[in-house]
Amino acid sequence: MPQQRPKVVIVGAGFGGLEAAKALSRVTVDVTVIDRQNHHCFQPLLYQVATAALSPAEIAWPIRHMLRQQRNATVFMAEVEAIDLAARFVQTGAGPFSYDYLVLATGATHSYFGHDEWAEFAPGLKRIEDATRIRRSILLAFERAELAGDDTERQRLLTPARRWPRTFAGSTRAVRASFCSRRVRASCRPCPRIFRAMQSARSPAWAWM
Repeated sequence: MPQQRPKVVIVGAGFGGLEAAKALSRVTVDVTVIDRQNHHCFQPLLYQVATAALSPAEIAWPIRHMLRQQRNATVFMAEVEAIDLAARFVQTGAGPFSYDYLVLATGATHSYFGHDEWAEFAPGLKRIEDATRIRRSILLAFERAELAGDDTERQRLLTPARRWPRTFAGSTRAVRASFCSRRVRASCRPCPRIFRAMQSARSPAWAWM
């Protein structure tokens, strides 16, 4: 009877999880990659999705496609609910997955250091859903400003659009905030041609751009 190959379960298909799977491509093991999404998100470009410079499809790739040439790898979309270390299995919404070796590469999330109320004013930027939520808020601010009856109201509506690019945090927050701010300005320069109500050069709402 042939000996059963060791089972390696990798939870998470971010950079760490994918690199772990690829590193095992020539090893005699069965690799199972589990992620709650069926796509890999290229996080460094999320800020460009948030400012409408890129579409979400341009920074997301199917996990199965990325591992299509790796014969010992299988991908499942499921959310991990628990891990039984003694019995060596991962419990998911789709059922249990047994393992001989376990790799946890679930990534990180943003932290407000005990001040969750900050989330309303400083949205996180870790997932495509975060980016599209910020993008929607920025674009809606311009649409509402277009409908405003006077420059004072227009300036009030545009104030969040000026501040959102500066709310991101992390070790590279200064660089990312700078790029986001410049991207918003670059994206909005055509506004005198697109948003007719903001054509006036004397408008205080337009002056910040």
